[in-house]
Amino acid sequence: MWIEAVRTVLPENRYEQGKITEAVEELLPGEPGTLRRFHAATRVEARNLALPLERYGGLDGFGAANDAYIGVALNLGTRAVTDALKGAGLAPGDVDHLVFCSSTGVATPSLDSRVAQQAGLRPDVRRVPMFGLGCAGGAAGIARLHDILYGRSGQVGLLVCVELCSLTMQRDDGSVANLIASGLFGDGAAALVAVSDERPDGLVEPGGVTGSRGRIGPRVVATKSRLYPGTRRLMGWEVGEFGLRIVLAPELVDLVEARLADDVEGFLAEHGLSIAEVNSWVCHPGGPKVIDAIGRVLHLPEHALDVTWNSLRRLGNLSSVSVLNVLQETIAHRRPGPGEPAVLMALGPGFAAELVLLRW
Repeated sequence: MWIEAVRTVLPENRYEQGKITEAVEELLPGEPGTLRRFHAATRVEARNLALPLERYGGLDGFGAANDAYIGVALNLGTRAVTDALKGAGLAPGDVDHLVFCSSTGVATPSLDSRVAQQAGLRPDVRRVPMFGLGCAGGAAGIARLHDILYGRSGQVGLLVCVELCSLTMQRDDGSVANLIASGLFGDGAAALVAVSDERPDGLVEPGGVTGSRGRIGPRVVATKSRLYPGTRRLMGWEVGEFGLRIVLAPELVDLVEARLADDVEGFLAEHGLSIAEVNSWVCHPGGPKVIDAIGRVLHLPEHALDVTWNSLRRLGNLSSVSVLNVLQETIAHRRPGPGEPAVLMALGPGFAAELVLLRW
């Protein structure tokens, strides 16, 4: 499977972190100084939000927040699909498979059916909606799309991730997890276009040339999922009266330090590679402590995670969308040479790691 294009779309409501902190102080219980310290520690400089700041105080429950989620997510998801298909030089009617990831709202019919119709995909497009993967969803979505396209010559797949994390903030919750989340997570959508070994227009692209843009996109070589038993309480949601309440435990960093290096080493060894042979790392920006831990346990060079850090600073943690944004920026600005390996990875609820081996 070749990745032909990746596009990120953001809501138009963009604010500097300090402005968001001031607004959140009015909504959450606790000492303002504590909130400011947590927000500063995220190292996020600005974020795009689903709604204008002044509207969050008027969300009086889960129903209102989820209604806003459906409307904004449909708009962003459709725009991301349109932009990604244009970048790949393909039409909506070329798409055979649609994988959709989101964990920040609920909808039945699922949002992928609505995005498919609004974006003009074929009525017979095969849909796979995925919920509950959180930050790991972007990497897991690539893996599932790779499974689907394997052996299906000439078929086209779309991965769409939409996350509106700001709509899950709990106004009655002064917990450390909620305070951190209110300063760390942003909103956005991303779409990735992938093809099997042959494009629907008949062009075989052994070098992964990205459609009309002429860029070189990576090929997915292999994927691996890793679940860590007994870690369910490290990250996720609790569903309460006011909707989705964040679960975020400090022990998460300890798990990364204890387990991630062995799993990455083992995954690469299965394909005749070592960590030292990989010069390109497409990592989800989970937060400063997690990014630091990844670099430390994998013994990565000083600037190996610069694209990840930049994504965190500019946009915050976009949950499943973030790793696709990092991939887009890597393709655009730090594309490795032909044939070079790369690792894409994300961590999420389960607790789980999702690993993808790429080759340019």
